[in-house]
Amino acid sequence: MPAKFSQPYQPLLLRILHGLIGLFTIAAIITAYWTYDVYDGRWGSIPLPKFMEIEGIHGTFGLWTLLIFPLFAIYAFHRGQGRLIQTDSFKKLANFGKPIWWYNLHRLINTLSILAVTFAVFSGKMMNEKWLPQGELNHSWYYAHLISWLVLVICIAFHVLMSIKVGGIPLILSMLNLRFRSKDNPSLWRNNFDVWRDNFDMVMVKQWLSSLDFLKIIEIFVLINILLSWIISLVKEIG
Repeated sequence: MPAKFSQPYQPLLLRILHGLIGLFTIAAIITAYWTYDVYDGRWGSIPLPKFMEIEGIHGTFGLWTLLIFPLFAIYAFHRGQGRLIQTDSFKKLANFGKPIWWYNLHRLINTLSILAVTFAVFSGKMMNEKWLPQGELNHSWYYAHLISWLVLVICIAFHVLMSIKVGGIPLILSMLNLRFRSKDNPSLWRNNFDVWRDNFDMVMVKQWLSSLDFLKIIEIFVLINILLSWIISLVKEIG
């Protein structure tokens, strides 16, 4: 592969995970509104087809999001942590209007977007699929899921706008580029994972926990909520 790129280079795994999580999340957002339009519509609606099976389709996209999200979150908090909030980000946000302000605002929006997806998948798993078909619209977790939809839409909109502001169209296009460098060759992923697995032990975990910072606390919160979402999903299947 050529060494030089006209666009900023994005790691191949990031592009794949980011693309999948973006695709499934946007599909879940669209079908979520359609579900709301069919079964609720108390706060306004548009004349969408009364497709009663849309709730199940929304749940499928939500499940696919939950399947990809753990991998994306782990990558983002480790290999991609430079794109997330830093220990000095709030201090740098005092430099209003300067380039460093925009870069740190971008990191903050990226972090909030991950939290928004976490809120959406968890609140969705706390719902019962029978509520809406039975006309039960006043459950607190249904309201929470509606709020998560709104928060997620806002976060994604700002994520796109901030990406354009910070990196322009070249940054957006770099996420769609199919080229990759030799170090990102998928043939190396298995070996890299085996090396990581062989070196992983509780000492590494204790060292990681010994220096907790704000970003690590957010990571723990996100991963715990993902785990709880899976546990709730399995309990529902068994029940």
